[in-house]
Amino acid sequence: MTIQLYDLVGADPARPFSPHCWKARMALAHKGLKPEVLPVRFPEVASLEGGGGRTVPLVRDGDTVVQDSFAIAEYLDDRYPDRPMLFEGMSGRALTRFVESWMQRAVHPYLVSVAVLDIHDLQDREGQAWFRAKREALFGKSLEEVQSGRTPESAAAFARTLEPLRVTLKRQPFLGGETPRFADHIVFGGFQWARVATRYPVLPEAGDPIHEWFERCLDLYDALGRRTPAAA
Repeated sequence: MTIQLYDLVGADPARPFSPHCWKARMALAHKGLKPEVLPVRFPEVASLEGGGGRTVPLVRDGDTVVQDSFAIAEYLDDRYPDRPMLFEGMSGRALTRFVESWMQRAVHPYLVSVAVLDIHDLQDREGQAWFRAKREALFGKSLEEVQSGRTPESAAAFARTLEPLRVTLKRQPFLGGETPRFADHIVFGGFQWARVATRYPVLPEAGDPIHEWFERCLDLYDALGRRTPAAA
């Protein structure tokens, strides 16, 4: 039975943008699994698979339903150990948790601060109303106020935040070493989110180790990431 992946989209079902769903997409491709991708919009997510406040990414594998990108990656390694591994043992899972925390706390907030209005604009009319209401309630301010990071000072601070990533990728082609692991997919998901959602420059320029790493990641798994067009 084919695995099903519920993937977040906006008005265009061919342009998935969620960083967390991209982690799951890349994880499935890493394992050589080709899911049936089921596009869903923001207002539909909570009612998936019986409701109860579901989130995406969400996968169904036979009778098993798993949500959350990290839990999905762990499930895939446990369920399909004969396929390329996303983690190098339990210590690899623990270290990858650090990468996940770093992305959520150090990188994603900046991406939101420069792209939240573009993410809003990706949605259809119903999705825009849902997104604005939910996000403004979460942040306690308007989306226009949330998008405050498009300044030279913010860009310089973000560049400094990426320095540990840059130094690591000077030494090796992937965070996983010679080959990618789920840690790479976590970081890729954030930058792919920005690539699809906004024209505002987020990635370092060509020649930077992070830029070259991202290009390698776009080409993984028969160019899975590159097949979704960047914001135009």
